Amino acid sequence: MEPGSAFVARLTAVIHRYGDKLALRDVSADIPARQLVGLIGPDGVGKSTFMGLVAGARRIQTGQVTVLGADLANARQRSATCLRIAYMPQGLGKNLYAELSVRENLDFFGRLFGKPANERRARIETLLAATGLGPFHSRPAGKLSGGMKQKLGLCCALIHDPDLLVLDEPTTGVDPLSRAQFWQLIADMRADVPSMSVLVSTAYMDEADRFDFLLAMDAGALLASGSPEQLQQRTGTTTLEDAFVLLLPTEKRGNHGDIEIPPRRETGGEPAIVARGLTRRFGNFTAVDNVSFSIERGEIFGFLGSNGCGKTTTMKVLTGLLPASEGEAELFGKPVDARNLETRRRVGYMSQSFSLYDELSVRQNFELHARLFRLPRAQISDRIAELCERFGLADQADQIASELPFGVRQRLSLAVAVIHEPEMLILDEPTSGVDPVARDAFWRLLIDLSRNQGVTIFISTHRMSEALRCDRISLMHAGAVLACDTPEALIRARGAPDLEQAFIAYIRDAMDAGPSDSPAPARRFAPPTSGSTVENSRAARRWRGLGRLLAYARRESLEILRDPVRLAFAFGGSALLMLVFAYGITTDVENVRFAVLDLDQTPESRAYLREFSGSRYFREQAPLSSPEEARQRLQANDISLIIEIPPGFGRDLRRGGTPEVSVEIDGTNPFRGEMIDGYVQGVHAGYLRSVLARARPTSTFRNLVEPRFRYNPTFESVYTMVPGVPALLLILIPAILTAVSVAREKELGSITNFYVTPTTRFEFLVGKQLPYIALGFTNFVLL
Repeated sequence: MEPGSAFVARLTAVIHRYGDKLALRDVSADIPARQLVGLIGPDGVGKSTFMGLVAGARRIQTGQVTVLGADLANARQRSATCLRIAYMPQGLGKNLYAELSVRENLDFFGRLFGKPANERRARIETLLAATGLGPFHSRPAGKLSGGMKQKLGLCCALIHDPDLLVLDEPTTGVDPLSRAQFWQLIADMRADVPSMSVLVSTAYMDEADRFDFLLAMDAGALLASGSPEQLQQRTGTTTLEDAFVLLLPTEKRGNHGDIEIPPRRETGGEPAIVARGLTRRFGNFTAVDNVSFSIERGEIFGFLGSNGCGKTTTMKVLTGLLPASEGEAELFGKPVDARNLETRRRVGYMSQSFSLYDELSVRQNFELHARLFRLPRAQISDRIAELCERFGLADQADQIASELPFGVRQRLSLAVAVIHEPEMLILDEPTSGVDPVARDAFWRLLIDLSRNQGVTIFISTHRMSEALRCDRISLMHAGAVLACDTPEALIRARGAPDLEQAFIAYIRDAMDAGPSDSPAPARRFAPPTSGSTVENSRAARRWRGLGRLLAYARRESLEILRDPVRLAFAFGGSALLMLVFAYGITTDVENVRFAVLDLDQTPESRAYLREFSGSRYFREQAPLSSPEEARQRLQANDISLIIEIPPGFGRDLRRGGTPEVSVEIDGTNPFRGEMIDGYVQGVHAGYLRSVLARARPTSTFRNLVEPRFRYNPTFESVYTMVPGVPALLLILIPAILTAVSVAREKELGSITNFYVTPTTRFEFLVGKQLPYIALGFTNFVLL
């Protein structure tokens, strides 16, 4: 971006496809510089693709993307510009490494961007103090709450003082208190660094209302742009959410608007869910602490709480997915028992993360769960068609689940949860990341199920607008229930203007009352360090490349040392595979089962057969009575060799004739068959030599070749296999572990860090392989 430039990024006629799917269609947009710019739109309209292109995380297919004055289609310009861009992908902690601590994550990103050690340490201390993460600097990222993960992700993005910060739905799935703290951090950062531009996509319209400039998208195209006030004026609405819905095509607006919730009818009888002193521990950690409440039949019961407070664990205990450490839980008046299939058929459960089958299509997921819940076959097709229409999945019915956008996958999960028409729905944040129109459709369905069909709904959410639609809500923090009442009663009890402020007040009081894992009060961001210049000489670039390579090697080493599964496979796996390959795989052919059809029955024929039965390579079976029996036993795999001695064998041998012997070998395995053939010829030749020696005791065999095996005289394959296996394993194990590590990064999403940093393929691959090469040398000694 040139000094004084009005735009931090510009997209011109951009088209992007995923196979046959068009994600962006002829998009042209100007993103103002030094402003907080928001990208809003329904699920699956191309927002993440838009963000990825601006951040340099995706390859440009058609059109031009200019960011900070650089053409990102040019590899050299893109590599140089990545140093000035920071990118947080969608999802809690997607750009983090769970096994690394807070400080180690920050140090890794600092190394990737070539920060010197002293500057890196100073920047890390500043960011930890600014976000209040200082007291938790040694905690693994995988053990942080959702809000703390997002703060750490923001710190990792800001480690190199970027000019453009790209945030893809950074607060989806984050509780209101952590969300408020996150946006306060952004405000503090922008106050300290006013030259920074921020591009954010969000599913929360109340968040978008605070942005300076908005871009509204639908079906891969831009609908409108301007400030929130301008969009409201354009649509004649008073709220941004209403303005967003009116910007959509008419056929996509649905029935958005105020949702009327009829009063609940009292059904009487025992409650649907009862929890009494419910406690769940994981080792020394208490996730759920003495929780008690009851939920009436047909009630919509909301479960609210801070990230990591135990909501999901409580839900799993109530469905029997986890056993309770103490206390008791009842469903429909019966103790929770995961083995009770009849009770489980009365419950529909939707987990927080996508738990369906990625490799199956939408329709196949429906069909699988319909059969699991034993729906009559005649009703399955109609039920699937009804749910596809109700949840807006008709166009994606034959699409693979892994290819669906995040919000559409949430819709599919909810639809699958109700496919068997359960009496109770347990929904763990079902509308996280879902657009307003689809969210309203969800709630109309839930209200219909509750009020008209008497279905009990137990739902967790971070949206206060959804919590207001519940009959009662429970507030939870640090594993304990803080309050349980109607939304209006909880607001009155705190004297708050709305439910969000009441929620924050309850959580803050709980944090003040005892020890908490919540971050300490944050300080302001320090402005970027001045005076540090980036050297662009060839030597400087080479040293930065080596630093990135070693950063990946160091990070991979730490992850291996802290992952017992990979560590065990790296060392124990090599030794185990050596034993399996060396002693479990053999080419030896011994104990060949043979049967005899002796039609001669003379001393000569018996002497000939003793040569076979006395060999360690052969094992005699019951004799044969006829050629037909011989072939039947050979086909039945009872024997592998048939020796048939014809009548007159002994007479011909005594007279010096040429007696014949018939041998049939099982040739199913050609290699084994060839070996048996060699054994037979060897025994036959040995017998002839003994006969000749008896007939002419003074004769000598001057031209007889006698082979001798020096290294392997017994001709056993183990002496060939064992020396070769270690060398093979030293090649395979590092390659397998490296491939698994790369696949794991792609699956978890942290591969994005490779795309959006100046790291080259060589640095990435060699850096990840160095620890496994070191493991290979250690394995060499062990093997």
